[in-house]
Amino acid sequence: MKNQSPSLQFPCSFPVKVMGLNVEAFPSAIRAIVERHVVAGDISYTNQPSSGDKYISITATFTAHSKEQLDALYQELNDHKLVLMTL
Repeated sequence: MKNQSPSLQFPCSFPVKVMGLNVEAFPSAIRAIVERHVVAGDISYTNQPSSGDKYISITATFTAHSKEQLDALYQELNDHKLVLMTL
């Protein structure tokens, strides 16, 4: 039997963490992508620079409504040239 990950029950609160270089364009690029997939008023953001301030992680927490919504969001984030990693 295969290990199956637990399925999400939609709608649900969902955090997406995005990491990249700590450059001026990064936060606005991430916000623009997230807001194409999620209603802007339904998102909270937190930022955390690395200890050396070279990198930054941005966590966007929002209400996810479907797996398709999350797949499209992750795809667009991962395709962006400034994004190093998403969790």
